[in-house]
Amino acid sequence: MSKGTVVLAYSGGLDTSCILVWLKEQGYDVITYLANIGQDEDFEAARKKAESLGAKKVFIEDLRAEFVEEFIWPSVQANAIYEDRYLLGTSIARPCIARRQVQIAKQEGAQYVSHGATGKGNDQIRFELTCYALYPEVKIIAPWRIPEFYNRFRGRKDLMEYAEKHGIPVPVTPKAPWSMDANLMHISYESGILENPKNHAPSDLFLMTKSPEDSPNVPDMVEIKFNKGVPVMVTHLKEGTTKTTPLDIFSYLNELGGKHGVGRIDIVENRFIGMKSRGIYETPGGTILYHAHLDIETFTMDREVRRIKQDLGIKFSELLYNGFWYSPECKFLRHCIAKSQENVEGKVQLSVFKGHVYILGRESPGSLYNEELVSMDVQGDYDPCDASGFIKINAVRLREHHRMEREAQLKQ
Repeated sequence: MSKGTVVLAYSGGLDTSCILVWLKEQGYDVITYLANIGQDEDFEAARKKAESLGAKKVFIEDLRAEFVEEFIWPSVQANAIYEDRYLLGTSIARPCIARRQVQIAKQEGAQYVSHGATGKGNDQIRFELTCYALYPEVKIIAPWRIPEFYNRFRGRKDLMEYAEKHGIPVPVTPKAPWSMDANLMHISYESGILENPKNHAPSDLFLMTKSPEDSPNVPDMVEIKFNKGVPVMVTHLKEGTTKTTPLDIFSYLNELGGKHGVGRIDIVENRFIGMKSRGIYETPGGTILYHAHLDIETFTMDREVRRIKQDLGIKFSELLYNGFWYSPECKFLRHCIAKSQENVEGKVQLSVFKGHVYILGRESPGSLYNEELVSMDVQGDYDPCDASGFIKINAVRLREHHRMEREAQLKQ
């Protein structure tokens, strides 16, 4: 008698293949689901592997277009960045993947969903909060938080022995001494030899970007056109190449950024569950768009609106990192951020070269920049005496602050 049907987020790797067989051992019917979000994967090989291990059904879903349009683009509008450095590539992908997992579970009448996320990481939270938000009655099986599972499989050696015993194909190439997660937005690397924060990343670690040292000695210059804070066209200024669909735009920027070694970072970050972790990331296209959008936004957005929007972007980034994409507060923030982008339109010209993004120029029909007003050579409508008021107001404040400091020192 089956305990019920489980939709397993499946990668085709050792961990989730062992979880598939283990779930069947526990008496569940297993449907496997693999999301194509731009990772380099042999999807048909993964399908055959899941079928050979007894999966009741196998779903392989191409989510790349919706990943860009519905998840990456709102993050670009927000200038989303966690703790000033991380562009949230993994965090953005999880609600996209989990949403489709829930849709399949409902479609197939599955009472359970399962994943292979570790009990120490953020992904377990991102997956599960999405599932509960979109399918409140679902039950979640998280093997790496179940004692009988994690006590049985204490490391890769135990998984390999289990795989051999149950006829699960095992990797024939040596495993890299770190873990990796890839999608269209980025590749992240952590654990293994990288857990010592002093250890330098090996030169052969990076897969998405060239070393800036080995990148071309001639920059690539492109123009990115924005409408409502979203890129709608990218054009190579020398070659004339143009991309207009969201997926093509982002893929092309990844290609250019990767060619020039753009978007590499090595950081220690604060996980939601209460520990610091070291992560190495490469986000070529995302880095280019971050700089381009920041430029056109500053050019077209009112100063006070932008100050508020910056605070909203920080809060949005925290909610995204912590797995709250589908929370009411995050939905509200996305609505506010989208409203702030109504006049963010125009073109930004930039170059990518030796690991850097250089802004070259910008133009917009909605620009708030007044060349005549700001000119040092033209008087325009501005009266220099107007600056006196600003100076006087702040001079009073600074003098009073200085007086209070002196009085405090005298009392000591």
